[in-house]
Amino acid sequence: MSEDTDLTESEADAFRGKCRAFLEEHATGIPYRGPDPRGDQSLAAARTFQKALAAAGLAGLTYPVEYGGQGLTKAHERIYREEYAKFPDMTFQLTITHGMCLPMLAEYGSPEHKERFLAKNISAEELWCQMFSEPGAGSDVASLQTRAELDGEEWVINGQKVWTTLAHQCDYGIAIARTDPTQPKHAGISMFILDMRAPGVEIRPIHQIDGGTHFNEVFFTDVRIPKDWLIGDLNNGWNLATSMLMYERVAIGSGATSGVSTTYADRLVEEARKLGRTGEPVLRQKLMRLYSEEFAKSLVSMRTRAELQAGKTPGPGGSLGKLHGARISRLMRDLTIEVVGLETDAWVEGDKGEQWGKSILASFQASIAGGTDEIQKNIIGDRVLGLPRDISVDKGVAFNELKVGTQG
Repeated sequence: MSEDTDLTESEADAFRGKCRAFLEEHATGIPYRGPDPRGDQSLAAARTFQKALAAAGLAGLTYPVEYGGQGLTKAHERIYREEYAKFPDMTFQLTITHGMCLPMLAEYGSPEHKERFLAKNISAEELWCQMFSEPGAGSDVASLQTRAELDGEEWVINGQKVWTTLAHQCDYGIAIARTDPTQPKHAGISMFILDMRAPGVEIRPIHQIDGGTHFNEVFFTDVRIPKDWLIGDLNNGWNLATSMLMYERVAIGSGATSGVSTTYADRLVEEARKLGRTGEPVLRQKLMRLYSEEFAKSLVSMRTRAELQAGKTPGPGGSLGKLHGARISRLMRDLTIEVVGLETDAWVEGDKGEQWGKSILASFQASIAGGTDEIQKNIIGDRVLGLPRDISVDKGVAFNELKVGTQG
């Protein structure tokens, strides 16, 4: 027997060979033909890859067959992730669709939700986004003011979301909205499925420092959705949102692969080798530090993935990987400038410096997206280490009595 306790050694070897053969043919990297500010090219490549993955019987490995999955074991998923780590990442644009929305629908969605949405989510025929943050509710998401009011057999949604990744590309989204403003701010929130193409949904791009526009503002004006598109129980949205944030931090912090991954360090070592700088002692030490940080993060991610594979819902420990990833991004940013040099600042479209420069600019979001570093530290201190919580002056106060956001 192999370490894959749910499989015999021959079964594990056969499945690993199937994964490797598929990846060798399809995971060839994402070709870019000029700038891709809205993610059109990378997302199209991801969907093509995912469609082929589904056709090969390798998509949604652990999800039930009746919902578009393969009904296989956690051991199969681990093997696939181990092999996938050896190839270019083809599906990073599907992180929210598959790393956050899919597990939430599978865990908390109704049988009707699963029957309607899971298969097309798994195959990437339909894309999903997450809509939590608002202009007055970023780190303090529970201060959200988007409201949902029941009108017969439909919910009517009004409000605004911001920083919604790929909203312009998505078919559906998972959103939280206030359903009872007379309750304390964490209590009167519910979670819904929204049709991103419904009348009353307006999506506006946000222009980013790296030249991209894959974040968006989303406005809801009398948007109507079916009554049964409520996920879970009414006014239990905060607990569901917390679960989804845990999935998000695991998705961001551990990525789509298993095993040890030292991508940033490997790229910079190769660049230093090309420039003939691998003999510089101080630079070698800095590269080794980056390599060590990535190695350690991989080990934490492997532990987090093991908990998921054991059937556990992600806990607050996912914030460790998220916070560690932001730390690595800062190290990578400074070291890239030191290794590559002025090309990271002064580049023209198409030259080597563009790739490095854009990776530096994009790295700043690592400390913000999915919750700021400060929020992660609070979660780790409170829910992992058991330290005293911050004082909450609005505890038990009805939301409509609070002065938050635009609510004066």
